[in-house]
Amino acid sequence: MALLNLLKAVGIFNGLTDEQLQSVIDISQEEIYDDEQVIFRQDTDGDKMYLIREGQVEIRIRRRPHEPERSQVFLGRGQVFGEMALLDLGKRSATVKSCRDRTVLHAISRDDFTELCSSDTAIGYIVMRNLALELSFKLRHRNLDLGVDS
Repeated sequence: MALLNLLKAVGIFNGLTDEQLQSVIDISQEEIYDDEQVIFRQDTDGDKMYLIREGQVEIRIRRRPHEPERSQVFLGRGQVFGEMALLDLGKRSATVKSCRDRTVLHAISRDDFTELCSSDTAIGYIVMRNLALELSFKLRHRNLDLGVDS
């Protein structure tokens, strides 16, 4: 039940019924990470989206080859990362690592999500609309920041 309540607060699942949220839970796989453990690396193939149930992760980006990674943001309970993997077959845009022992994530694979959306098109429509809104917001913020020297 706690995971259902957590999903209700996650923006990309906004508008789904309890039954639809339970379908999302049913395709998620719990993964547990230790402090400093890498979840995935930048420029590797992405095939899962993650929801943080407990703990914290750090998002790190290397802007150019042979440059060190730089910390961009920390995410915690109820936040999602890796969501672009549900949309395309592209490479990961960042490295993500756990920042605390026993960081509990729920992973949703692209294949399982695609299958769920085929069986319940309303889930697919709602989640994809919400993802589009979220990614549009992030892109607009990034474009506003382009003038700032980083």
